[in-house]
Amino acid sequence: MKLYYAPGACSLSPHISLREAGADFEIVKVDTKTHLTEAGADFKAINPKGYVPALVLESGDVVTEGAAVVQYIADRFPEAKLAPANGTLERTRLQEQLNFISSELHKAFAPLFNGAASPEAKEAAKAQVAKRFGNVESLLADGRHYLLGADFSVADAYLFTVVNWSGATGISLSPWPHLEAYVQRIAERPAVRAAMQSEGLIAA
Repeated sequence: MKLYYAPGACSLSPHISLREAGADFEIVKVDTKTHLTEAGADFKAINPKGYVPALVLESGDVVTEGAAVVQYIADRFPEAKLAPANGTLERTRLQEQLNFISSELHKAFAPLFNGAASPEAKEAAKAQVAKRFGNVESLLADGRHYLLGADFSVADAYLFTVVNWSGATGISLSPWPHLEAYVQRIAERPAVRAAMQSEGLIAA
């Protein structure tokens, strides 16, 4: 398998998931502004939508959209136990979390990375991010280690990736102590550290 990624972008989530699964894969860096790979190839030939992640399978099929990619990884490597079994309420809870992260939290950050966004738009975005962080804080307040309870899942890889953008956008996690502790806990996982080192996000 081959994962097309941009350092620190939402593609970090499947990158972490692949490492958690013990998968055999390679990564290809993409410049999200030029849509070219490190080798100068046209990324839009892989994913016409032009954004990461894109996971190319051994068959040549391409899977896109982060929530779909990580669930494919989890189902491909069931022994890693990165997702509950299909057809269960627990799997629905996973999908519930992935949809929340994708549609409510991930998108809330978008104006903060848009150089053309007005100061007012960025402040509104920060307020929306804070609201969604509050939702996660309430969930974690019962003492659970991960989003679904005691076990790490691909939803945690996605949430960690998105919450990690708070540093680059000037949002302190101190108002949400459970979330802050959660991020620190996940950052210590060997697969997470390995993925971040590989993308140049932390020192090796």
